[in-house]
Amino acid sequence: MKQSARYVKIVEWSEEDQCFVGSCPGLFYGGCHGDSEEEVFAEICRLVEEAIDTYKKEGKPLPPPTCGRDYANKMLEVT
Repeated sequence: MKQSARYVKIVEWSEEDQCFVGSCPGLFYGGCHGDSEEEVFAEICRLVEEAIDTYKKEGKPLPPPTCGRDYANKMLEVT
């Protein structure tokens, strides 16, 4: 298993931007956007790998993993 699998990746439609937006909360701020859900997911996965590599090259500890926190069900509780 890749270390990147330990971080939640979110792709959602943005009404405001009229495109899909990808993010990885807990690992970095910002993200990526595009017209295709699949392309945005692939890009956010690539960005997660890059972020992990950058942390390692700079000798910084990685933020705590975000997997296993059941974000989907927690979001349902909010709505």
